[in-house]
Amino acid sequence: MENLCCLQFIGGPSSYSSGKGKNHEGNIKFGFDLVKGKANHPMEDYHVARFVEVDEHELGLFAIYDGHSGDRVPSYLQKHLFDNILNESEFWVDPKRSISKAYEKTDEAILSHDSDLGRGGSTSVTAVLINGQRLWVANLGDSRAVVSKGGEAIQMTTDHEPSTERVSIEHKGGFVSNMPGDVPRVNGQLAVSRAFGDKSLKSHLRSDPAIQDTVVDSKTDLLVLASDGLWKVMDNQEAVDIARRIKDPQKAAKRLIAEALKRDSKDDISCVVVRFR
Repeated sequence: MENLCCLQFIGGPSSYSSGKGKNHEGNIKFGFDLVKGKANHPMEDYHVARFVEVDEHELGLFAIYDGHSGDRVPSYLQKHLFDNILNESEFWVDPKRSISKAYEKTDEAILSHDSDLGRGGSTSVTAVLINGQRLWVANLGDSRAVVSKGGEAIQMTTDHEPSTERVSIEHKGGFVSNMPGDVPRVNGQLAVSRAFGDKSLKSHLRSDPAIQDTVVDSKTDLLVLASDGLWKVMDNQEAVDIARRIKDPQKAAKRLIAEALKRDSKDDISCVVVRFR
């Protein structure tokens, strides 16, 4: 398999970024939109949305990386995670194992760069569309991927929240805080139980992704990827219903973010919409 070190997912900070594209045949279209939240730090969301040709296969590569404690980890993921997945020698025969191994290796690389990378962290949701027919989705944290099949919203990811993974965190010697008026946090700090980076918390966190796949059949019409800035204020079916009404996926992504802002979401918000038909 050809070396993919030069796919070049470099895009710089994604604040106020918007765009669209389509596959070679033009029958699968995507659009994305990212908006900085109200916090007084730089934009910490990064994305990937593109089609590439590899070994006579067409791959759709879509991701959202929602950083915390800085933007260095999501920026690193934007540049390297898909390269690492596709460079796994078993990718074409065992995508699930390859995605899992690449997530693990990428996290190890981030932690080994501790002086400039490992202190911060990032959630991740990645989607790999193989030849327009099979969709592999993986995630760490609370960014989410939702597929629409015949208009029905199906969540392809697992929200990794401290309250649901309390046993694992406590088994590793950590604790989950439940302060009034706040969300549950690992060791009083982090609101997700799995993430890339976060070296100071890593002994109490997991970085193995949840992975699911689905066949893109005649009922599969949409894929929505978004950071928790959207999902905090909108449920899966609402997002699918809004996106299905708008033919242009870039306009659909913009509309979803506009609706989240109207509902007073204060976080960075990133959204990728893929329309299969």
